[in-house]
Amino acid sequence: MNAPAAILHWSPAGRTLVFTLAAASIWCLLAEFYGLCSMRTFTLWVFLPATVLLIALAVNDRARGDKRLWRAILIGTVAGTVAAVAYDVFRLPFVFAQAWGIDSVVPQMPLFKVFPRFGAMLLAQPVEQDSYSTAAHTLGWLYHFSNGATFGIMYAALVGEPSRRHWAWAVLMALAIEAALLFSPYTAHFSIAMSALFIVVTLSAHIVFGVALGLWSRMHARQWPVPTPRLIPA
Repeated sequence: MNAPAAILHWSPAGRTLVFTLAAASIWCLLAEFYGLCSMRTFTLWVFLPATVLLIALAVNDRARGDKRLWRAILIGTVAGTVAAVAYDVFRLPFVFAQAWGIDSVVPQMPLFKVFPRFGAMLLAQPVEQDSYSTAAHTLGWLYHFSNGATFGIMYAALVGEPSRRHWAWAVLMALAIEAALLFSPYTAHFSIAMSALFIVVTLSAHIVFGVALGLWSRMHARQWPVPTPRLIPA
């Protein structure tokens, strides 16, 4: 036969499945917010299996397919992680304004306060604690970066081929994600004051995320040409 023998291809159906599997990361939070189940339960029974399946599909495509699905997932993962780092670097002056002595210019904001709370929720512990464990901090940061990586995969699935898309599409997606979170119980759940300053800073941070995601995805995709489909003899 002439078609690649992979289980799944980078077709509209394949991209839809990849997008859905990657979205399981952010749905860990949304499931708890909307009372579907706890974040821990969703992580153990949906997010982790979805991640294993996503990796298996990518590896299968690399071994037996045309490598387009493998390429897209890898580009999205790296770009999303890089964008998450850029997102956090942008927020550092706000988090450490007092420690750095710049609070007369940049307002002090507890923008990293949610991370140990993510970890506590994953450990089935109370969200609000006087002192969070190392495990809660570690899991919270890992979950944060899983969101960045999976948003990158979701972006790749949405646009199909990042090298042919303007980076502004990634900014639009990042702003849509932030808007969805702002309209969700996110701020109420973590006791975050919904001020105009908070909205401006978080939207700006998501613009930084989107710019980094779009530019890195396009650059990496152009450096890694789309593979030529491999023909398997009958």
